[in-house]
Amino acid sequence: MFDIGFWELAIISILTLVVVGPERLPTVVRSVINTIRRAKAWISATQSEVEHQLRIHELHENLKKAESLDTDDLSPELKASIDELKQAAEAVQNPYEKPSKHD
Repeated sequence: MFDIGFWELAIISILTLVVVGPERLPTVVRSVINTIRRAKAWISATQSEVEHQLRIHELHENLKKAESLDTDDLSPELKASIDELKQAAEAVQNPYEKPSKHD
């Protein structure tokens, strides 16, 4: 991402030591590290949510295609697949509901 070499890091380290001072340097370093960790966690959570939404969208598109087909001419295996796809779409739409038992 960034192309920082040894000399750039050395200059940044020396400037930070001069500006902040040796007493407060560990606190500043911990603060910067915690901020970077929080930013990485936020980016990861956002990426995960976007991927989840894309999977939901793809599932809905596949379900729309399956519903547009004439299901009377399909084999029993394909009908079962479509039913499973519909159940999966319902489960994704309501992820916090308890699954109902089909007996």
